[in-house]
Amino acid sequence: MTRPAIHTTCCPLDCPDTCALEVGVVDGRIERIGGSREHPTTGGFICGKVARFSRRVYHAERVLHPLRRRGPKGSGQFDRLSWDEAVATIVARWRDIAGRWGAEAIMPYHYGGSNGFVSDCFLDDYYFARLGASRLARTLCAAPATAAAQGMYGRMPGVAFEDYPQAKCILIWGANPKASNIHLVPFLREAKRRGAFIAVLDPRENFSAGEIDLHLPVYPGADLPIALALIRYWHTAGRLDRGFLDRHAVGIEGLLDQADHWPLGRAAAAARVSVEAIQRLADVYAEARPAVVRIGWGLERNTNGGRALAAILALPALLGKFGERGAGYTLSNSGATKLDLAKVWGDVRWTARELNMVELGAWLTQSDLEPPVKALFIYNCNPAVTVPDQVRVLAGLEREDLFTVVHEQVMTDTARLADLVLPATTFLEHRDIRRGYGAYVVGGVQPVIAPRGEAKPNEEVFALLGRAMGWNDPPFHWDSATCQRKVAEAMTVHGRPADSAALEAGRAQGYDFPEAGPVQFGTVFPGTPDGKIHLTPDCLGDRPYEYRVVASEQYPLALISPASHQLVNSTLGEDNLPELWVTLDPSDASARGIQDGDAVRVFNELGQVVCRARVSPQIRVGVVALPKGAWRRASRNGWTSTALCPASVDNLGGGACYNDARVEVALAQA
Repeated sequence: MTRPAIHTTCCPLDCPDTCALEVGVVDGRIERIGGSREHPTTGGFICGKVARFSRRVYHAERVLHPLRRRGPKGSGQFDRLSWDEAVATIVARWRDIAGRWGAEAIMPYHYGGSNGFVSDCFLDDYYFARLGASRLARTLCAAPATAAAQGMYGRMPGVAFEDYPQAKCILIWGANPKASNIHLVPFLREAKRRGAFIAVLDPRENFSAGEIDLHLPVYPGADLPIALALIRYWHTAGRLDRGFLDRHAVGIEGLLDQADHWPLGRAAAAARVSVEAIQRLADVYAEARPAVVRIGWGLERNTNGGRALAAILALPALLGKFGERGAGYTLSNSGATKLDLAKVWGDVRWTARELNMVELGAWLTQSDLEPPVKALFIYNCNPAVTVPDQVRVLAGLEREDLFTVVHEQVMTDTARLADLVLPATTFLEHRDIRRGYGAYVVGGVQPVIAPRGEAKPNEEVFALLGRAMGWNDPPFHWDSATCQRKVAEAMTVHGRPADSAALEAGRAQGYDFPEAGPVQFGTVFPGTPDGKIHLTPDCLGDRPYEYRVVASEQYPLALISPASHQLVNSTLGEDNLPELWVTLDPSDASARGIQDGDAVRVFNELGQVVCRARVSPQIRVGVVALPKGAWRRASRNGWTSTALCPASVDNLGGGACYNDARVEVALAQA
């Protein structure tokens, strides 16, 4: 048997870990994907999703050639055409649209959670800026968190996963590492073995009683009252670290004024947890040193999300829990690597109008938008199943007068609604550079096999489009290796140059920290203009830390749509989640005459999802869960969780409020 040739690369999928990979290839075909022990966090193991990623590479629904729609949108009928024909068609249509409505009638729609610096917001942004197309506010995830962290700490690097075993108290707030950050789990187990107190705040019970000490099943959207109640409790007891605050913080009075409205009892009622649990959390965290808070993005996806994040980010500052390993907070660590695109493009300005991606359904269907959106170029995302208000989104995508191009790896629900589908490479077939946002690494991505069929990476597609427009800018003549090198040369990794050679070879570059990771207020400090923590940042507006109740008498159950072991987003939905299930607490199921395995409908004023019920005590009373990222065929009526989610946005960063969805569940008609 031929021994596989081992190729090194890194995983760019939407996960904090940014794993280093070793890929075994025989005769140009992937045989095995495993983790590299050279990576400080990967430690030789990877998630099952990536270990089985070759199933996507060789999937029967892989897009291998450019395709043109034949028949009505959504029919799935396409004819093959050449790349030259596809590019000529796009350029001709865009020129016509720009001539009739202006270039802002053309909209790039992308997200890039599973992409790096080369394949998202690089040559694509340069191209669309040159074209004068509309800009996209990318807000489906992390927009409120980024705004809060930037306003308060200037995106100061956070506690490294490797330092979690040093902590005596760990709060995991709004995150499920077992589904979307698996390399934190061994460090949590080591911390527990050393005697750390671990508390998890989440509507679902994702850890066993032996793994953690306290679970607070917070009602969705009520994280803010709990954080403010902790602050009031410490303030009343005289536990605030005034010395630290005087030296390092400003804006405390605005925060304390709001916290004063939240005694433990009121917060417990809002969050539907016990007073005793909140008090225990408050006492243990206040007394423990070092202590760390792992903040996830689950808690930001509601009307109160941005303000809740800001209040939680304030907790370690108020008690002075910084200055040693394992002390402080971890949110996104991506800010430790900087990319200065001005070094690549010079002074390129893109000043066209900006539309919020959360409101895709609205701006595709409203008649008074000027200019109307007449063309979409969709890449790096699958909005047909990931964007709120799915019914309206699909109605917009089905418009016959909307010229839609989708650049995609497999035939997704969005691709089925396209006029043209362009074949895209997977990360195992192209070059990229991925900045970790949890693990302190920058991962080099290199092809381990040749692109299948006629698949092309994003930067090559935009180079083709640029040349077809008759533009002679040098970037439209760069190949992928040049693009990767240009990005590496414009990067700094915690203040030092990127290792271009290592990244081109598909290896991970670590950070030059004196310890396992940075020490907040020891080796790293706030990046705010004055170097201070801003406890009531301007981004919170005139009513900072205000709590807004989201409730419905007609639809009494809160819907959450978390990541799962099968899917972190819609990537791999072609295989990994063949059937959609809604999870209910036993008491909620019993009250509705629902048993485990029953066909049910989950519904509200926006839509309805028909699927099967899973009855489990792991979800709290009053809450139901539908996993995010499911494709339409996973449900029994072709709709997914986003059909039930409003397209409302957080006033902080314009973030999506998925968890504001309120629903009812009933047995489906036989």
